[in-house]
Amino acid sequence: MTANPTESVLTDPTTNGQDGPLLEVEDLFVEFRTRDGVAKVLNGVSYHVDAGETLAVLGESGSGKSVTAQTIMGILDTPPAYVTGGSIRFRGQELLSQSAEKRRQLRGDGIAMIFQDALSALNPVFTVGFQIEEQLRIRKGMSRKEARKRAIELLDLVRIPNAKGRVRQYPHEFSGGMRQRAMIAMSLALDPQLLIADEPTTALDVTVQAQIMDLLAEIKAERQMGLILITHDLGVVAETADRIAVMYAGRIVEHGDAHSVYKAPGHPYTTGLLNSLPRLDLKGQTLETIKGLPPSLLNIPSGCPFHPRCPKAQSICSAEVPVNHDLGNGRYSKCHFAEEVVRNG
Repeated sequence: MTANPTESVLTDPTTNGQDGPLLEVEDLFVEFRTRDGVAKVLNGVSYHVDAGETLAVLGESGSGKSVTAQTIMGILDTPPAYVTGGSIRFRGQELLSQSAEKRRQLRGDGIAMIFQDALSALNPVFTVGFQIEEQLRIRKGMSRKEARKRAIELLDLVRIPNAKGRVRQYPHEFSGGMRQRAMIAMSLALDPQLLIADEPTTALDVTVQAQIMDLLAEIKAERQMGLILITHDLGVVAETADRIAVMYAGRIVEHGDAHSVYKAPGHPYTTGLLNSLPRLDLKGQTLETIKGLPPSLLNIPSGCPFHPRCPKAQSICSAEVPVNHDLGNGRYSKCHFAEEVVRNG
């Protein structure tokens, strides 16, 4: 495991990490050791996020998006999960070598996370206000009165109507959209520098999805906060992402600025995801689908893991693991025929 053993304070403004990316994930490997065998969940994942930037991490369920986020947060259960290689640097400082206590201190004011199921993430037996206030009292030493005032301000920030009254209500008294807003308020309570939003619009209607995405974009811009947006829905991030990382079978198979990836994807998997989106100019036509199913991480196919489902697959695809093909301007694709895919779609 690549690691820089340091116990420095992560928020020290004099650290060299200030001049580089806010977060760097490099060649990260994670496996789950189960009764059925070893599942290779992450297989060399690398990406970075800058302050004030939104990175969208896309892919089908089981591609490794959430596991990468949980590894960054330091909340993977061991066993069965084991980090077997790689590096995670926050503001230039290695996290994987930090003690459990140092990682715990980082959560909240360094890196915070919005979980995908707000109803499950919120404790049903405590009011929403209490759950926000608790971390303010414990981590920032606020009095109950100060914490209550700040909780109301946070609920107001995420545009929950009548925040002063809502702060006394329980999660089941909130609608799905309001619960998601409450989760955002909770994640912002300690002023994080990086926010990870894991499927923040799941099970919400289209109008509420747009409101949540607009809210996250606005808060990110105001605070110059880094944002990692995890989703399987390319339509959700079309207007908000600066860069896109597409995951498949625990790998980043395509990376680039959002405009270029949407305009001319460089991997057949990305092309398939884009073609599966509903379009107004194709009204009444059958949507395209990606044939087959994602591979079992207990038995990932040889060569390119996408080749059993790929319409462009050739003999080399099952024989050799593709490396990153540079497509210019920071774009790359793990496809043997990346340049051809960009040209011909």
